Amino acid sequence: MFQNLSERLNQTLKNISGRGRLTEDNIKDTLREVRMALLEADVALPVVREFIKKVRERAVGTEVSKSLSPGQAFVKIVRTELEAAMGEANEALNLATQPPAVIMMAGLQGAGKTTSVAKLAKHLKERQKKSVMVVSADVYRPAAIKQLETLAGEVEVTFFPSTIEQKPVDIANAAIAEAKKQFIDVVIVDTAGRLHVDGEMMDEIIALHAAITPIETLFTVDAMTGQDAANTAKAFNEALPLTGVILTKVDGDARGGAALSIRHITGKPIKFLGVGEKTDALEPFHPDRIASRILGMGDVLSLIEEVEAKVDRKQAEKLATKMKTGKGFDLTDFRDQLQQMDNMGGMMGMLEKLPGVGQLPPEALAQVQDGKMTKRMEAIINSMTPKERARPDIIKGSRKKRIAAGAGTNIQEVNKLLKQFTQMQKMMKKMKGGGMKKMMRSMGGMMPPGMKFPR
Repeated sequence: MFQNLSERLNQTLKNISGRGRLTEDNIKDTLREVRMALLEADVALPVVREFIKKVRERAVGTEVSKSLSPGQAFVKIVRTELEAAMGEANEALNLATQPPAVIMMAGLQGAGKTTSVAKLAKHLKERQKKSVMVVSADVYRPAAIKQLETLAGEVEVTFFPSTIEQKPVDIANAAIAEAKKQFIDVVIVDTAGRLHVDGEMMDEIIALHAAITPIETLFTVDAMTGQDAANTAKAFNEALPLTGVILTKVDGDARGGAALSIRHITGKPIKFLGVGEKTDALEPFHPDRIASRILGMGDVLSLIEEVEAKVDRKQAEKLATKMKTGKGFDLTDFRDQLQQMDNMGGMMGMLEKLPGVGQLPPEALAQVQDGKMTKRMEAIINSMTPKERARPDIIKGSRKKRIAAGAGTNIQEVNKLLKQFTQMQKMMKKMKGGGMKKMMRSMGGMMPPGMKFPR
């Protein structure tokens, strides 16, 4: 996410951050580079112009804090203006109404709207402890109704059935009436998507909105369409009183133009980011944290929240005990850790929230970005017998051959996994008896600049 923009901006700002003094000339050169970085990231031109204008106004003749060099002060200004462009602070859903609170979802076909309904339902159920009902008012695609029913079963929320013979307004009203009877907190209404914005679609969705008066009207849009995402959101906003945007497929968007353009063009906040295909891959949008990520400063707060929400506490406590004693850590534990990591968006999903990740060597990042790597490791461990997982030292020639065949890989990959596991076991032993700090200090020399362990 934002990889291209982050790389380009970091390189540009590195050139100025060490400057002892800011002048019209060096600001001018840097701003030209920043402008090019934003345009290449497919940020809308009006947004780029406004952004550059504000940074220039604040940077020239700025009062510099004694704790910051002028170059660092400039980076701080860029960060503040990135936050402002995206909305400054997270805007949570407004559910303050007589239950059920109705949320209406709108968007073009293929933007991930129906999946976002399920993700949002799961988020409300697990993070906000709300009872949720979902209903499909998409009478043009029977598959959409079936898809939502399947997803509702996955995330364990109430599904209200509908058919293509019914009218969207009748479906939504019937669902809301049933939700009242069942004392359900939130009803999410999925609407029909189209391949493009058209008059017929707008008329239908306007009529539906008028009939159910939702407290939240969210527009789902694909981040990979760049500034077109902002323009499509604007067209919808002119027809409907949108209250916010869900930006989907952000994990596949290395540019970030949509995230930086939407607020300025529509005046509406991005409320959530869709960061993967799984039903828990939905993050509240925090402009300050995203600005930090773009500038390579990390997003540790989001990482902590994710760990609290997605890590199995019992498993974590069991592992902590093994780490303290330095005993009993086996390949089953190793596999459990890989699965926990996968639940949190994989290694890259975690790494990109840490400060200094942009300074890692490209070949190291390329390895981490290959999500197949952890799946391959899991497959290898799953091909082992319980005895082999508990005692990897018995895994020799013929066993390795069998495990590789069972996992659909080769002996070299099995050897690589066993080597990584052995290294991890050694680390566990170093942690025994308060050796954590010592181990981290010894690892510190292996870290790239900007990624240091606390001493």
